[in-house]
Amino acid sequence: MLFIKKASPLSHHSLKWIGSATLAITLLLSGCTSGPNSQNVNNSNETTPENNVASLSINENASKTNATNNSSIDTQPSSGVFYEIFVRSFYDSDGDGIGDFKGLTQKLDYLNDGNPNTTEDLGIGGIWLMPINPSPSYHGYDVTDYRSINPEYGTMDDFKKFLDEAHKRGIKVVMDLVVNHSSSEHPWFIEASENKDSKYRDYYTWAEDQNITVGGSSAAGSGNPWHVLNGSHYLGTFFSGMPDLNFDNPKVRDEFKDIGRYWLDLGLDGFRLDAAKHIYENLLTDKSQETTDKNVAWWQEFRKALHETHPHAYLVGEIWDNNATTIASYVNDAMDSGFNFGMSSIMIQSAKYETDSKPGFTLERTYTLYSKISNGNFVDAPFLTNHDLVRIMTQLDGDTNHAKMAASLLLTLPGNPFIYYGDEIGMLGAKPDESIREPMQWYKGGSGEGQTTWELTTYNTGQPGSSVEEQTIDPDSLLSHYRTIISFRNTVPALKDGDIRNYSSGVKGVTTFVRLTEVQKVLVVHNLTGSEQIVELTDEPEKYSFKDILKTTNKEAKLEGSKLTIPAYSTTILE
Repeated sequence: MLFIKKASPLSHHSLKWIGSATLAITLLLSGCTSGPNSQNVNNSNETTPENNVASLSINENASKTNATNNSSIDTQPSSGVFYEIFVRSFYDSDGDGIGDFKGLTQKLDYLNDGNPNTTEDLGIGGIWLMPINPSPSYHGYDVTDYRSINPEYGTMDDFKKFLDEAHKRGIKVVMDLVVNHSSSEHPWFIEASENKDSKYRDYYTWAEDQNITVGGSSAAGSGNPWHVLNGSHYLGTFFSGMPDLNFDNPKVRDEFKDIGRYWLDLGLDGFRLDAAKHIYENLLTDKSQETTDKNVAWWQEFRKALHETHPHAYLVGEIWDNNATTIASYVNDAMDSGFNFGMSSIMIQSAKYETDSKPGFTLERTYTLYSKISNGNFVDAPFLTNHDLVRIMTQLDGDTNHAKMAASLLLTLPGNPFIYYGDEIGMLGAKPDESIREPMQWYKGGSGEGQTTWELTTYNTGQPGSSVEEQTIDPDSLLSHYRTIISFRNTVPALKDGDIRNYSSGVKGVTTFVRLTEVQKVLVVHNLTGSEQIVELTDEPEKYSFKDILKTTNKEAKLEGSKLTIPAYSTTILE
């Protein structure tokens, strides 16, 4: 989400089973502990996770009897790697300095040219578009028309052409759907605020109309959530320009189900659901089970309505929480995926401090939980950073080797990994939000045809080697590394769709885990350190037996019997 005055998104609806599910979840993840989250993304403009923690750091000693090989294989069929795009910053086709759909269409071959045999594209399989609806704000998270395209980005025909060209290349497209609130300039709100008898009055929450005591605070914001207009107080937990929609009103729920179907009918493949756990909100405590139940029930209602006509629509939720138990509630017929905020923190710290964090151990247990809750119908959504977080290269203090290893960790995990535009070339960025969303850097020196200029670059000012143009021709660049790892993923079935199992490397700076399907098992080995490492493979061949190097980012890697020698800052896949 994007925030103007406060912090994160809002929540809505009711479900009975979740209370007992929470107990089951807690038992399943016993041993799960939380620690400080090193990426402090709090500020007056930003969404704030309830617990600013690196969660999911499960105590390995809590259960030495994990079901590593005896448990069933629960694959996560992946659409491929998704790429988050802020259209305004990406590529400008008409010279006005603002990115648009014609420009994005021109750059599709950079993302995926549709030919698996070429090596000059990223090879992504999906695109997440930040808001594309009309809005008075640069970011678009306060919508004035849910069924139109922002005219600064082009026309509906431009959007349809983009969709067609993306689909020709095998790229799925999801867009941000912002249902927690509208813009205060939306016709619904304007009429509701001016006429208490308007049919849209109850689309929003008015304290006086609904006998609500003005007060409380929101987990989605840091200030007073109530605002005065024409003698009445309305709820707007982000800021006054983003009035909350009232999902207790069935007409509002029906409206958004219809909006969802409208975009799917146009050819969209799904939605990134903004502020997914804040649709309903208790202003005294946002952590009540009743609030979670209401939110989950609304998204179940929404998903059911969409699947009646579009059974394959993909829904990924922004459930900003590092606690796996919270995210688990939403994969019970509400969403396909919830962004894995906890794993984001873990991967970044592992790369930065060159220390194994045992993601296989954490995810194996987490996925056992998700599978139980979803009857096996979930897909994880890991990521490093997004439009709300300090960019990965800034968090890693500009260290390209660390950025490469963070990317390697991300792109070898199960599910649909998400990359934030520009992270593949090491773009920098920190608060305020505009500086995290600076123009994509296409050219050496920072200027050229199609370069967007809507925002002056504070962090990305054409430093040598920081553009697509320069990195494309450098085989050792960060961009080349992303292309290589994504190609590994696209060509190794166990990496693309497989389950995960813990596998201990026995070396502090080496992360290892097994990815597996019914027909293939591979061992992923990441040397996070700046020195060559030796890993002794398991002496339990009845569990796993890896004989060959299948893929490697450094040809100096050697497998001699049970001894793997892996060069500094490199990844090797064994089969």
